[in-house]
Amino acid sequence: MRVLPKAQRDAMYEIYAFCRAVDDVADEGGTRPERLAGLKRWRDAIEAVYAGRTTAATVGLLDPVRRFKLARVDFLAIIDGMEMDGREDIRAPDEATLDLYCDRVASAVGRLSVKIFGISGDVGEDLAHHLGRALQLTNILRDLDEDADMGRLYLPRELLEQAGIVTTEPKDVLAHPALPHVCATILGRARGHFDRAEALMAKERRRTTRAPRLMAAVYRMILGKLEEQGFAAPREKVKVPKSRLMLALLRHGIF
Repeated sequence: MRVLPKAQRDAMYEIYAFCRAVDDVADEGGTRPERLAGLKRWRDAIEAVYAGRTTAATVGLLDPVRRFKLARVDFLAIIDGMEMDGREDIRAPDEATLDLYCDRVASAVGRLSVKIFGISGDVGEDLAHHLGRALQLTNILRDLDEDADMGRLYLPRELLEQAGIVTTEPKDVLAHPALPHVCATILGRARGHFDRAEALMAKERRRTTRAPRLMAAVYRMILGKLEEQGFAAPREKVKVPKSRLMLALLRHGIF
């Protein structure tokens, strides 16, 4: 976000802070009723912002909402996504539920972001759709073991069944010899979304797409390293070397 002009950068920091806060409530907000109550308070707080009232937690959102005409429905969609995690541990959702989850926790963030970047209309909507899903599917593959430790599994049920995996117990799925076949399908989907997102960004001014191009480049690296490592146990946490991050910054963030 540091590559953005100040007004855009400050707005994106506020969006990030909001996402971080509601994610923390969904993951670490106490018992399930306490988590849902915490998310309800955030829902009420967002409604208040659009009525011109703020709290200490939301005062920073007021200017970005007005300056960039951010849609209330996208903030509420993000909270809806967090409620999916807060209500129960997601385990092998069906394809439609997984896509809805990706739309809420990732593409909704994208819809807010593209307005801040200055990418409007159908191109902005399509970019948010594809880049959001590309990033979230990459996260799902990267965080398989971390999510399993929390009792969660985001790989779709249909793909598990096609691979002959009948259990939805996260640890058992991750130890199954057919897991790499399922992950390869998700990896291919992520790559397809990256391709669509990059084609859309190529039609826009480079300065306008600087931040999303950098995000796409970094996550492409993560996806590539996941493919190189493979998905059979034991898996190591994938990280991108700082040298490659700097090259991506030079290529997409500065020029």
